[in-house]
Amino acid sequence: MAAGLIQYVLGRRNLGENARTVPNPLTPRDRGRAFGLMGLGAAALVILLTTGVINTDNLAKIVTWVVVAAAVIYFAVILSSKKITAVERSRVYAFIPLFIASFGFWSLFQQQFTVLPIYADTRVDLDALGFHIAPAAFNSVEPAFVIILAPLFAYFWTKLGERQPGTGVKFALGVAGMGVAFLLMVAVSATGAGKAVNPLLLALVLLVFALAEMCLSPVGLSVSTKLAPKAFESQMVALFYLTLAAGSSVAGELGAYYSPDNEPAYFGILGGAAIVLGVVLVLLTPLLRRLMKGVR
Repeated sequence: MAAGLIQYVLGRRNLGENARTVPNPLTPRDRGRAFGLMGLGAAALVILLTTGVINTDNLAKIVTWVVVAAAVIYFAVILSSKKITAVERSRVYAFIPLFIASFGFWSLFQQQFTVLPIYADTRVDLDALGFHIAPAAFNSVEPAFVIILAPLFAYFWTKLGERQPGTGVKFALGVAGMGVAFLLMVAVSATGAGKAVNPLLLALVLLVFALAEMCLSPVGLSVSTKLAPKAFESQMVALFYLTLAAGSSVAGELGAYYSPDNEPAYFGILGGAAIVLGVVLVLLTPLLRRLMKGVR
C-alpha cells in the first residue's frame, strides 16, 4: 500500500489536470463540520468502550447495526439530493439489489477467517500430506488463488468484450458460487468424523471461494464508480465497502452457531440461502439493466 501511494504521488503529474480536479469539493464550512462530527464520534466511541457499553460480546452486533444505519443514511442522502439527475437516481436504485447481494456474499466469504480456521484445526487431518500443516496456513490459500486467477479473469472478461455477462449476472455468480462452496463443505464433512478431512478438499473449497470472489469483488468496485452520480462518487465506493464491513461482522456472528455437531445443517442452510439469493438476482437482471441506463 505504501509503495502504491508513493508511485501515485510521484507519477500523478502524468495523469493530466483532471487527476487534480476534485469533482465535488467540501466547502471550508462543510470540512469543519465533518471534522467536528468525526471528533464527536471518536469521543463517543472511547466513552462507550471504557464504560463497557461496547464489549467483545456485543461488538459484532453493534458494528452490524451501525453499518446498516450508515448505509441507509448514505442512500437517503444521495437519492434525495438535488445534485443528481433522474438518470443518476435510477442508477443508484439499481445499486441497491447489488448492495444486498454483496452483503450476503461477504457474510459467507469472511467465514474463511472465522469458521474455517476452527474447522481446519478440529476436522482436517493436518498430517495427511506427509508433513504437518498449521491451521493458520489455510488463511493464505484463498489469497494465493486470487493472485493466480486475477490476471486470468481480467483476460477472460476483456476477451469476451460486449459478450461478457452483465454486472447482475456476475454478482449472481459470485453469491451462488459461495453457496456452492458451502454445499461442498457439507460433502467434505461427510468424509468422516474427527480429524478425517483431507487438506486438499478444504483447499478445493477455498478455490471455489476465490472463483466467487473474482466474479463479485472487483466487479463491485467497478460498477460502484460507474453507477455513482458525479456528486457522490466517493460515497458510492464507500457504500460498496460498507457491504464488506457488514458482511464481516455478520460472519463473526454466524460463526457462533457453528459446531462439528451441526455441520451439515450449518453449511447446508447458508449455502442454500446463497444460491437462492443468486437466483433472485438473475431474475432481477432485466430490471437492473433498465435501471442502470446503459451501464453494464
